[in-house]
Amino acid sequence: MPLYILAALVLIGLDQAVKYWALTSLQAQHTIPLIENVFHLTYVENRGAAFSLFAQFDSRWIFVTLACVITIVILVVLQKKLMQTALGRWSLVLVAAGALGNAIDRVVHGFVVDLFDFRLINFPVFNVADIFICVGGALFVIYFLFQHQDEKPEQETDDTAPQQTEQENHE
Repeated sequence: MPLYILAALVLIGLDQAVKYWALTSLQAQHTIPLIENVFHLTYVENRGAAFSLFAQFDSRWIFVTLACVITIVILVVLQKKLMQTALGRWSLVLVAAGALGNAIDRVVHGFVVDLFDFRLINFPVFNVADIFICVGGALFVIYFLFQHQDEKPEQETDDTAPQQTEQENHE
């Protein structure tokens, strides 16, 4: 489990470093076209949930609380080794890192810093933490569909019942 915590901390650090750059450098320029009308780096303050949902009211503490609850559940699942494969465990690490990265923004700034602006299909502006959450969620679906095995209680059958020896039968 320490490896998963260390990895989550590194991912959160990466997310926060990119957002720090956006706050200190990109904010003044607002947007930098990397591929004109296709992909830009654009400074956006997201005060809502994913893709600015619920931005019309101050929902940050709801999302901070939700991120903390999700992270605690993930820590319990990892601690109790309830995920059967590395893919399942790493998917949860990515989700927790993304949730905490955005929660840090909400607590420190009152909004989430977004900067990746994929304009070709008019996609909402997003950040590194959002990538972690989406990739982690997709990996979790793959884990659940292809690797997760429901543990079924073994029922005793005549083949699995302990056999009595001849001596025990006569006693």
